[in-house]
Amino acid sequence: MNMNSQVKDSDMKYSLLNTTMGILTLVGDEAGLQFIGLPQGKGRVIPEDDWQRDDAAFADVRAQLNEYLAGARVAFDLRLNPRGTTFQQAVWAALRQIPFGETRTYSDIARAIGRPRAVRAVGAANGRNPLPIVVPCHRVVGSDGSLTGDAGGLEAKAHLLALERS
Repeated sequence: MNMNSQVKDSDMKYSLLNTTMGILTLVGDEAGLQFIGLPQGKGRVIPEDDWQRDDAAFADVRAQLNEYLAGARVAFDLRLNPRGTTFQQAVWAALRQIPFGETRTYSDIARAIGRPRAVRAVGAANGRNPLPIVVPCHRVVGSDGSLTGDAGGLEAKAHLLALERS
């Protein structure tokens, strides 16, 4: 699934950010950042014709992502406006509680949101996270500690986890 299927707003602005992971697509509106499109995988976001490129509107996002990817930032302070169901929002909020450099399992997240039997649904919500890196879905691993699916691919997940361990 391409994240574009969730974005249908003519007031959207976007910016492209060249990083060590490839080019990230930042998308949002006046209410805040809605998407971070990854360079590959199902987390890709391709700018729509009616979106307006506005690098200045994303100056804080660009700066904080660059600092994080350089190893100089461990938390983000950004206006976020992800769109999703109440359940997805709960999962994404739980992801933001995972400390830098640590991991949790899907079961841990299910318990954290008070839905211990919803492990598969947590996995699905994690996979639909529109704000990877900032909402750290890469910090969620399989019950055996293995790397599991990631919208940007397992290579991106491994890269981010290695960055946080160093």
